Amino acid sequence: MSDVETGTISTKVPARLDRLPWSRWHWMIVIGLGTVWILDGLEVTIVGNLSAQLAKPGSGLDITQAQVAGTAAALYVAGACTGALFFGWLTDRHGRKKLFLITLVLYLVATLMTALSFSAWWFFLFRFLTGFGIGGEYAAINSAIDELIPSRHRGRIDIIINGSYWLGAAGGALLTVPLLNQLPVNVGWRVAFGLGVVLGVAILFVRRHVPESPRWLFIHGRARQAEELVDAIEREVGGDLPEPKGSVTIHQRRSIGFVRIAHTMVARYPKRTVLGLSLFIGQAFLYNAITFGYAQILSTFFKIDTYTGYYFAVIAVGNFLGPLLLGRLFDTVGRIPMISATYIGSGVLLLGTAWLFAQGALTAVTLTACWSAVLFVASAGASSAYLTVSEIFPMETRAMAIAFFFAVGTAAGGIAGPLVFADLVSTGVPGDTALAFAIGALIMIAAGLVEVFLGVKAERKGLEEIAAPLTATSVEPSG
Repeated sequence: MSDVETGTISTKVPARLDRLPWSRWHWMIVIGLGTVWILDGLEVTIVGNLSAQLAKPGSGLDITQAQVAGTAAALYVAGACTGALFFGWLTDRHGRKKLFLITLVLYLVATLMTALSFSAWWFFLFRFLTGFGIGGEYAAINSAIDELIPSRHRGRIDIIINGSYWLGAAGGALLTVPLLNQLPVNVGWRVAFGLGVVLGVAILFVRRHVPESPRWLFIHGRARQAEELVDAIEREVGGDLPEPKGSVTIHQRRSIGFVRIAHTMVARYPKRTVLGLSLFIGQAFLYNAITFGYAQILSTFFKIDTYTGYYFAVIAVGNFLGPLLLGRLFDTVGRIPMISATYIGSGVLLLGTAWLFAQGALTAVTLTACWSAVLFVASAGASSAYLTVSEIFPMETRAMAIAFFFAVGTAAGGIAGPLVFADLVSTGVPGDTALAFAIGALIMIAAGLVEVFLGVKAERKGLEEIAAPLTATSVEPSG
């Protein structure tokens, strides 16, 4: 599809958004958009902790624990990958707001249908469709957040929002304990999925008030609407705002051809493409392949099944505290040192955990403590992968870039990983599970080394300075 040009304009919209002080309006953006990661964390954790319960006689499903942790997990991730690519393309073409409403509705319907599962094939189908909606959310939401948050706060906010996944994970883990122990075996897991629907509906009401990205509007031939929207935002934020510095001149286009988007990522920014793939593959192996099978590890090696939620909640808290406490350093110390340190550091800690596990030196409690330490560091790194690919490519390709790297990286670690590692854990041999840990650790370390050599210094810079829009004829720096 060829580009459709509509005119040439100069605008200060990006600079006006970047100079805004933090306000109640920005909190609305965070709550309306960022809470999607809480939903994803709730979804994945509920399934992981319900795996033993779903496999019990009388659950209403003829399914094994390995199928829940392996096949269903892989289908969820496969859905997320395809959904990211499909909705990512639509997001760059039709705007952020339309898509982040559509994808949330899809998630709600698919989750409700999962709660009503009566057969394994139905469960598998709607796990795939739930992932399809969540994958679309990643592209639409990360694009909108980065384009609406001021540059001096972008790193911290993006990392904390991505890390909020683990608030959902902790909540999901704790919810499964009473649901599994106080409700009938064929009811508790259905209620767990139903709670995700309730939370999603609440988020939908908030999200209706989140505006379209002004950056997307002015590039796609709707400059007047972009200016009016920023005028309204400035009135709502209030205060004595400084004069915006910097401007961008672009050839407006109603659409950008897919061939041009692909060429930009591969030919114009090949090093950044390698960087994005490395970061996503590293974190995907660590999380999708190993962490989300933790309930299976507890059940196989420590005979813990209905109370796995307590252990996973501890891990989830460590995961959230990492981005929360380390996030600001990505804007102050810088992207390259912090991303490389979190990737390499978590890999080294995980290698130590693998060795201790293989020696039989860990209990359920001490293994959980080790994982909490590993993931405190790893979680900030994993969140920075989304931040990186959303800010180092031109605005016209942002959603597709997020979708592409998420899909390829997650497919590598999140589809093959659960299938292979579920089998390694199911052998009941500590050395096999330690091997799974070691694989995830080494891939994380390798990704950290790639960041050392190919990382981009993006801290406190406007998005247009990091990667000029494809349609730009000139970009005047804002600082």
